[in-house]
Amino acid sequence: MMGERTVMQEALFYEFSLERHVPSDHLLRSVDRFVDLSGLRAHLQPFYSAIGRPSIDPELMIRMLLIGYCCGIRSERRLCEEVHLNLAYRWFCRLGLEGAVPDHSTFSKNRHGRFRDSNLLRTLFETTVQSCLDAGLVGGEGFAVDASLIRADANRQRSVAGSEEVDWEAMAATRRSVREYLDTLDEAAWGAASEVTPKFVSPSDPAAQWTGAHKGHAFFAYATNYLIDLDHAVIVDVEASRAIRQAEVGAARTMLDRTLERFELYPERLAADSAYGSAEMLGWLVHERGIEPHIPVFDKSERRDGTFERADFTYDHEADAYVCPAGQELRPRQKTYRMPRPLADSDGLIRYRASTLDCAPCPLKPRCCPNTPARKVPRSVHEGARDMARAIAATDAYAISRRERKKIEMLFAHLKRILGLDRLRLRGPNGARDEFHLAAAAQNLRKLAKLIPMPEPRPA
Repeated sequence: MMGERTVMQEALFYEFSLERHVPSDHLLRSVDRFVDLSGLRAHLQPFYSAIGRPSIDPELMIRMLLIGYCCGIRSERRLCEEVHLNLAYRWFCRLGLEGAVPDHSTFSKNRHGRFRDSNLLRTLFETTVQSCLDAGLVGGEGFAVDASLIRADANRQRSVAGSEEVDWEAMAATRRSVREYLDTLDEAAWGAASEVTPKFVSPSDPAAQWTGAHKGHAFFAYATNYLIDLDHAVIVDVEASRAIRQAEVGAARTMLDRTLERFELYPERLAADSAYGSAEMLGWLVHERGIEPHIPVFDKSERRDGTFERADFTYDHEADAYVCPAGQELRPRQKTYRMPRPLADSDGLIRYRASTLDCAPCPLKPRCCPNTPARKVPRSVHEGARDMARAIAATDAYAISRRERKKIEMLFAHLKRILGLDRLRLRGPNGARDEFHLAAAAQNLRKLAKLIPMPEPRPA
């Protein structure tokens, strides 16, 4: 016999507890132990008026944003719907069953105002780093640095050529991303990172870099730069920059300096790929910071035409001269000038030149300098640091660092595939910073939840 439809009757009284309905192994229950927002209201107090209607609780908005980035909910409109329906989300946000969920537009209003003015999201990220330090997850001896490209919210079909004249001042009156672009033209991580004119520029987000670094279709992108500790792959700093090598190397310096200032972390070694192996970067690490560079040397001295390359010349430290395969010396200067000239050029290179009298009768000249009267070999002013990096590359510790450096690649894969941050929602440098700070904070919180076990429940 077919059953009849039951009519739901509302009960007069309910005995319901969110605390009992959130599973003990739920991700947010583990994460909640490490979310410290005790100083949030004091931090934001100067940015609120003393009169007027009470605002939405800022702690509620931050907790909702953490849910979105921890659980890969990219849309704030959808986030509000999920928090309204999901019991675990309500428990994490301290809403209870009857608490009202704020409108999605509240996040935009506060992000463009109080959150950025107070640098709140940066403070939130640093709080998670401090929690990792307190839990003993940061060794502080070995760091790794790298950058990953994140697609910007910019359309190629609506871009303009980089050489085309655009009235950015007029566009800045109506577009926040254009105002931020103009404000960052003098910063080393943005406009001042390179003088090269990009092939295309997006009017909707001009700070985004047109790049073909993935060897496929080119796209507009930003770079998220991570500095991690190699013990447990904790992100100790994060920085947004343009998607070019010069900006990423500058971001690495910024993060190392800031980590020392904020947390007094001074690593013994730094692991990175060859993009960070320039002479200037290696010289800065060795001579100014005393950090061992576990980094491949960026070297383009190899030759493919069969002639002698720089590695075939031996450097004599005592004589400050190179010795060629024929046994002749190449010195920094073969002429005496009336007005002294600097040895190094604007690129930081010293040219070691052989004598024409030595090269002309030399039987090895066709293999050394067939098209010039004499051979010259450039040597960087930071060649000592480069030699140190080459010596480290032959050690077992370097091989270990190269393996451990893969942890940062795993973090980028987790960021894009699990947390869903393969394309930015927000535009402009500030929008990129906001998303990268929240994503790095979420990854650190998930790391804490995974590595620090939940305490045993107390008996009744």
